[in-house]
Amino acid sequence: MKFAEDIIIRPIMTEKSVVMQDNQRKFTFEVNPAANKIQIRDAVEKLFNVKTTDIKTMNYLGKSVERRIGRTRVAGRKKSWKKAIVTLKEGHDIDFFNDAV
Repeated sequence: MKFAEDIIIRPIMTEKSVVMQDNQRKFTFEVNPAANKIQIRDAVEKLFNVKTTDIKTMNYLGKSVERRIGRTRVAGRKKSWKKAIVTLKEGHDIDFFNDAV
Protein backbone atom coordinates (compact mmCIF):
# COMPACT_ATOMS: atom_id res chain seq x y z
CA MET A 1 0.00 0.00 0.00
CA LYS A 2 1.78 3.05 -1.26
CA PHE A 3 -0.96 5.66 -1.10
CA ALA A 4 -2.67 7.12 1.96
CA GLU A 5 -6.01 6.98 0.13
CA ASP A 6 -5.69 3.17 -0.01
CA ILE A 7 -5.22 2.91 3.77
CA ILE A 8 -7.96 5.23 5.10
CA ILE A 9 -11.29 3.98 3.74
CA ARG A 10 -13.74 6.31 5.53
CA PRO A 11 -14.31 8.11 8.84
CA ILE A 12 -16.78 6.48 11.21
CA MET A 13 -19.35 9.00 12.44
CA THR A 14 -21.39 7.50 15.28
CA GLU A 15 -22.62 9.18 18.45
CA LYS A 16 -19.80 7.67 20.46
CA SER A 17 -17.10 8.66 17.96
CA VAL A 18 -18.40 12.25 17.72
CA VAL A 19 -18.29 12.57 21.53
CA MET A 20 -14.71 11.22 21.50
CA GLN A 21 -13.79 13.78 18.82
CA ASP A 22 -15.18 16.66 20.85
CA ASN A 23 -13.88 15.68 24.29
CA GLN A 24 -10.71 13.64 23.76
CA ARG A 25 -9.40 14.51 20.23
CA LYS A 26 -9.86 10.85 19.16
CA PHE A 27 -10.96 10.20 15.58
CA THR A 28 -12.30 6.89 14.29
CA PHE A 29 -11.63 5.51 10.80
CA GLU A 30 -12.33 2.34 8.86
CA VAL A 31 -8.96 1.28 7.48
CA ASN A 32 -7.55 -1.34 5.16
CA PRO A 33 -7.30 -4.65 7.09
CA ALA A 34 -3.73 -5.18 5.89
CA ALA A 35 -2.51 -1.79 7.19
CA ASN A 36 -0.42 -1.59 10.35
CA LYS A 37 -0.28 1.24 12.91
CA ILE A 38 2.72 2.94 11.31
CA GLN A 39 1.03 3.06 7.90
CA ILE A 40 -2.21 4.34 9.47
CA ARG A 41 -0.33 7.10 11.34
CA ASP A 42 1.51 8.20 8.20
CA ALA A 43 -1.71 8.20 6.15
CA VAL A 44 -3.66 10.30 8.69
CA GLU A 45 -0.81 12.79 9.07
CA LYS A 46 -0.47 13.13 5.30
CA LEU A 47 -4.18 13.37 4.43
CA PHE A 48 -5.27 15.75 7.20
CA ASN A 49 -2.00 17.60 7.94
CA VAL A 50 -2.07 16.83 11.69
CA LYS A 51 0.23 15.14 14.24
CA THR A 52 -0.80 11.98 16.11
CA THR A 53 0.13 10.64 19.53
CA ASP A 54 -1.57 7.23 19.67
CA ILE A 55 -3.18 4.67 17.35
CA LYS A 56 -5.43 1.85 18.53
CA THR A 57 -6.69 -0.77 16.06
CA MET A 58 -9.45 -3.35 16.24
CA ASN A 59 -10.31 -6.16 13.84
CA TYR A 60 -13.99 -7.02 13.42
CA LEU A 61 -15.17 -10.37 12.09
CA GLY A 62 -17.98 -10.11 9.55
CA LYS A 63 -21.41 -11.15 10.79
CA SER A 64 -22.89 -14.38 9.52
CA VAL A 65 -26.06 -13.80 7.53
CA GLU A 66 -28.67 -15.93 5.85
CA ARG A 67 -30.05 -14.80 2.50
CA ARG A 68 -32.82 -16.08 0.31
CA ILE A 69 -32.20 -16.85 -3.32
CA GLY A 70 -35.51 -17.94 -4.75
CA ARG A 71 -36.89 -20.65 -2.49
CA THR A 72 -33.60 -21.64 -0.94
CA ARG A 73 -31.75 -20.05 1.95
CA VAL A 74 -28.02 -19.53 1.60
CA ALA A 75 -25.70 -18.95 4.55
CA GLY A 76 -23.02 -16.32 4.03
CA ARG A 77 -20.89 -13.75 5.76
CA LYS A 78 -20.47 -9.99 5.60
CA LYS A 79 -16.95 -8.72 5.05
CA SER A 80 -14.53 -8.40 7.95
CA TRP A 81 -13.11 -4.93 8.59
CA LYS A 82 -10.59 -3.01 10.67
CA LYS A 83 -11.16 0.11 12.78
CA ALA A 84 -8.52 2.57 13.95
CA ILE A 85 -8.91 5.15 16.72
CA VAL A 86 -6.38 7.96 16.22
CA THR A 87 -5.51 10.38 19.03
CA LEU A 88 -4.23 13.78 17.88
CA LYS A 89 -1.68 16.01 19.58
CA GLU A 90 -2.80 19.07 21.52
CA GLY A 91 -3.70 21.93 19.16
CA HIS A 92 -4.42 19.70 16.13
CA ASP A 93 -7.93 19.01 14.87
CA ILE A 94 -9.76 17.47 11.91
CA ASP A 95 -12.97 19.16 10.75
CA PHE A 96 -14.74 16.83 8.32
CA PHE A 97 -17.59 19.20 7.51
CA ASN A 98 -15.88 22.58 7.02
CA ASP A 99 -12.81 21.21 5.19
CA ALA A 100 -14.95 19.44 2.59
CA VAL A 101 -15.12 21.03 -0.84
